[in-house]
Amino acid sequence: MKEIENRAKSRLEAGELSLGIGLRMARTVDIGKAMKTAGMDWLFIDMEHNSMSVDTGVQIAVAALDAGIAPIARVPPGDFRLANRMLDGGALGIVMPHVDTVDDARRMVAELRSPPRGHRGVSSSIPQFDYDITDLGAAIAALDRETLLVAMLEEQGAIDQAAEIAAIDGIDVVMIGTNDFAASIGVPGDVGDQRVVEAYRNVSAACRSHGKWLGMGGVGDSELVKRYVEMGVRFILAGNDINYLISGVRQRTAELRSISLPAVARQSCGFDA
Repeated sequence: MKEIENRAKSRLEAGELSLGIGLRMARTVDIGKAMKTAGMDWLFIDMEHNSMSVDTGVQIAVAALDAGIAPIARVPPGDFRLANRMLDGGALGIVMPHVDTVDDARRMVAELRSPPRGHRGVSSSIPQFDYDITDLGAAIAALDRETLLVAMLEEQGAIDQAAEIAAIDGIDVVMIGTNDFAASIGVPGDVGDQRVVEAYRNVSAACRSHGKWLGMGGVGDSELVKRYVEMGVRFILAGNDINYLISGVRQRTAELRSISLPAVARQSCGFDA
């Protein structure tokens, strides 16, 4: 039976930064290979703020497995049906947004973990093992071990319960959805506000106390990223495809627009006629 490895988790276990790229625009399976070449460890298949279908998400996930980059899906809040379909279809992790309470986190584990920690259904034909399972018990244990469950906190009430959420067996990463959190406290876009910094401090302490990894999304400023990494962040959503495309093309067009055309070239092409 094929051995599986979640590259995002392997990075974390090695004490390194685990870097992911959000998929908001990509719709083809070559994105996995491209982002692996770019140095990313995992794909953030965004099915919350996106029109992507489950069929497209699964195709990207299956291709990512063979490319050696971990497919991790974010589903809409509380959508465990979609989360389980993505896990059956090849995902190696689920990011659940708006985990606002301890009960939300407990339900996440119950719905998405295999027995005895949860009651997720068993499938004997899944792409993580190339559809070839010779020992069902070993396969369930291996898949459960390599599946990352990421609880995303986006409200002050959730931050206040971070220690209790991090204490739950089955949650691997406690992640702050920084933009949504900043908006919820009245400072949209100000992800360096002191209250945001304090939230990272609190969640970092909770993660250290309970042996969980601290995750971060929504922070682009390099100095702020460095500051939060120093506070304990290891699981980083480094940006998304459409923003990288726009920034890269914007930089290139600015470079080209800055080129001064020689007068002789303008005349030879008839511009001064």
